Amino acid sequence: MPPEVNPRAAFERLFGTEDLRLDPETRARRAKYRKSILDLVSADTQNLAKTLGPADRRKLDEYLSSVREIERRIQSVEADQREINPGLDKPSGIPFEFPEYAKLMCDLQVVAFQCDLTRVSTLVIGREGSNRVYSELGISDPHHPLTHHRNNPDWIEKITRINCLHLELFAYFLQKLKSTKEADGSLLDHALVVYGSGLADGNRHTHEALPVILAGGGDGSVKGGRHVVYREGTPVTNLYVSMLERMGVVVDRFGDSTGRLDRLSED
Repeated sequence: MPPEVNPRAAFERLFGTEDLRLDPETRARRAKYRKSILDLVSADTQNLAKTLGPADRRKLDEYLSSVREIERRIQSVEADQREINPGLDKPSGIPFEFPEYAKLMCDLQVVAFQCDLTRVSTLVIGREGSNRVYSELGISDPHHPLTHHRNNPDWIEKITRINCLHLELFAYFLQKLKSTKEADGSLLDHALVVYGSGLADGNRHTHEALPVILAGGGDGSVKGGRHVVYREGTPVTNLYVSMLERMGVVVDRFGDSTGRLDRLSED
């Protein structure tokens, strides 16, 4: 599946039916009369709420509030872009500040999990070969060249700050999952989230001893709070096979896997 980089398009794909291939005049006419998705279903949700107990009503309200907040943020971004560039035919809905952009995409994933629109998603926080500059950090050098730092202390310091920002955004995503309560825990308790990359050292393009974070409880199938080192040569795809098994998908192999990982649920 191709990646979706536009928060507006992702939102419409999850919760609406807007056709982004429409001509500009039709899109403008629809935008003029378009109401909030939640407004269109308000009567149904009110009737549903009357049949629910207090806990379920709070759950419904939390979900609707989350969708409303994401929609508001996307509309705010589009309004800002129209003000900056009134001639823009179709506002992209992508925030100018990278952290805000990443958080918005994280929030969309959390809501999609919360209402069970999807069970699996992938968020690329920094693609290979990216020349993004991180002005938020005061870094004007492109990202990818900095990873080939050639042991230059200044470049190492800059790439470290970028990596720290990415980890802070990952922590934000985990916190959102943790704060989204379910009947017997949180979304994070019932999820498995992998954070990592295909390289251990971008300077030398090595892919041994990959630093990978596995977060979430996996519905009680994974024990967290540990640093586990596996023997040299263990394919990272062994982790994916083990994760699939915990999701009820039993496969013999995935990619270059050689088996399953042990110690995921052990002390």
